[in-house]
Amino acid sequence: MMHADAFEILADPTRRRIVASLRDGERQVGDIVREAGVHQSGVSRHLRILHDGGFVSVRPDGQRRLYALRPEPFRDLDAWLSDYRRLWEARLDRFGAALEQRRKDAGEQEP
Repeated sequence: MMHADAFEILADPTRRRIVASLRDGERQVGDIVREAGVHQSGVSRHLRILHDGGFVSVRPDGQRRLYALRPEPFRDLDAWLSDYRRLWEARLDRFGAALEQRRKDAGEQEP
């Protein structure tokens, strides 16, 4: 089940940049620092928050620590959003049908 603070964790733009930098796989802190444009101390702090929230895993590799995204919290977010997605899609379907009807009505009115 999704943690109540998952949205709060991902609300921070720096943490979203870190998540984006990890989408393609494991990264060292130095790589994340370059991609996120934040000092190493800031990246380390945000990685700790992401790790504590379950979004990131850490794997030691000799002297290096490799960070990677964990899929589970993103699946939980997707499951939570799915109910709302159905609501949006239904509204968009109705909107699309109304636009199509308006086009048909406008076509019938042309001389």
